[in-house]
Amino acid sequence: MPVYKFDALQKEYVTPKHSTAFGSLVTGEQIEVGMLRFKASEGAKEHAHPHEQVLVVLSGRVRMRIGGESYELGPREVAHMPPNVPHSLQALEDTEVLSAKGIVAGIGHRI
Repeated sequence: MPVYKFDALQKEYVTPKHSTAFGSLVTGEQIEVGMLRFKASEGAKEHAHPHEQVLVVLSGRVRMRIGGESYELGPREVAHMPPNVPHSLQALEDTEVLSAKGIVAGIGHRI
């Protein structure tokens, strides 16, 4: 199907090995997009993966470390994580993000 409604899709913990990201995913052949939520103080512990990732904050605020640098992002701000660069995220308040991740070896967000 070429058209989806995120609210109608099944929600899941998409990277439980690394984070508390919870939401829905749309998976293509080369890219996967997730509408994900973090409750305040939740997040993703430091990790790295071969996937390039772009994260857009839709609402709320997060603190991120990307390649050893610290950043705070709010609505309409974007983080880019190149492949294999260590990164982490902490939600400073309830937060919703749009995360796009490349597909590597058939795997996207479900690493």
